[in-house]
Amino acid sequence: MTRKSPERAQVALLPLAALALLSLIWGYNWVVMKVALADCPPLLFAALRVWGSVLVLIPLMLWMKRPLAMPSARYIIPFGLLQTTGFVGFAMWALEYGGAGKIAILVYMMPIWLIVFAWPILGERLHGLQWPALALALLGLTAILQPWNFSGQWTGSLLALLSGILWAASALWQKRHAPPGLDLFNSTLWQTAFGGLGLIVIALWIDPLEVHWTPLFIGALLYNAIPGTALAYFLWAYALQELPSSIAGMGTLAVPLIGVVAAWLQLGEQPSDWEAIGIIGIFVALALVSWQHLRPRNGDNIILPTGQE
Repeated sequence: MTRKSPERAQVALLPLAALALLSLIWGYNWVVMKVALADCPPLLFAALRVWGSVLVLIPLMLWMKRPLAMPSARYIIPFGLLQTTGFVGFAMWALEYGGAGKIAILVYMMPIWLIVFAWPILGERLHGLQWPALALALLGLTAILQPWNFSGQWTGSLLALLSGILWAASALWQKRHAPPGLDLFNSTLWQTAFGGLGLIVIALWIDPLEVHWTPLFIGALLYNAIPGTALAYFLWAYALQELPSSIAGMGTLAVPLIGVVAAWLQLGEQPSDWEAIGIIGIFVALALVSWQHLRPRNGDNIILPTGQE
């Protein structure tokens, strides 16, 4: 058996380290966003952080000499409304009503909704580990919602689920309608811009225009713009280049778990017994879906994160 040289082993560890750092950045951002809501309404903060990302992406793309021409409006506008207005907006709105850790795990149920919707829309039937994953996810969701003990506090959970469903819908739209050869950075820039316009409209309609420009709030915006966007895109692009896409996708599985742990340690959001059971069930379900994607069969739908959270 041929052994890898220490140099090659070290090189192989670099993209894994990049993926780990990326998961830390995105996972901890759930706490950052939750803290920011003390100084800004959720949808208004979503609009500000999204446009902060646009302002970072434009010079980044110029430096990387990426194309700036807008893709087809028929593709990119619905994509932006689903991916950014829907997914990001409802995730932030959910944080107003629920704990950061629980909201993170519910939003990241997206792969579960994806395999459910891919059946009628793409004709991709559930198979293999997807069946027990779906059962575990639904049991975990039931444990978190606790319908037998209804206390009228489902708003945050339902908004988080809607965020994950819209995220899955954006992935299906991308799968079916993305033009061939579409540049990832270009698509991200334009869908973020159009989605950001949608967030501005909704924020002006729903949220009071009250922002306290505290150092903590400014730090939250900078965190989302610099490590959460600029550095994250570099790390993601590097990991995708050096690792199989299925491995890279499975690596981001740590993001909601980091969100749960960070919210527990920093915000004191200790899950109840039922919530803990539900979180574990959903996490195991996501792990099963990711594991099945390590050996995809023909037609399997592997949709990777786009760096929004």
